[in-house]
Amino acid sequence: MIAQTLDVIETGELPVLDFVAPMPGFPAQRRFVLVQMDEAGVLYSLTSIDAPELRFLVVPPAPFFADYAVDVDDESLVALGLPDAEDLLVLLVLTAGETPAETTANLMAPIVVAQSSRRAVQLVLGGSGLPVRAPLLVG
Repeated sequence: MIAQTLDVIETGELPVLDFVAPMPGFPAQRRFVLVQMDEAGVLYSLTSIDAPELRFLVVPPAPFFADYAVDVDDESLVALGLPDAEDLLVLLVLTAGETPAETTANLMAPIVVAQSSRRAVQLVLGGSGLPVRAPLLVG
């Protein structure tokens, strides 16, 4: 089932992610709902519960960037309540272009989610050389 409206937020049917630190630029927003946007389970909406007009499009990296790997620091793992990175779900924030070919993914600042607790944090991988606007579709 694909949720197409925010009505389901109130019923508690969708996974709520609690950010252990706010996303850069959004200090008041820490609780987001993750809504599947397509049947394939590739495109998701990350929507603020307290400010539903704030929404990010996110994707798992594997379908688009097969070699992408995130080295999560120990401090972030502790904040997420995890002993290691085994339970992590990685999501990339998209910047939607006017066409799918113009859509980009932020590889420098992935969101990592502890799947068991649904705690999340957006990492900023400064000095990694990873792009903020990597083309999502190549060719």
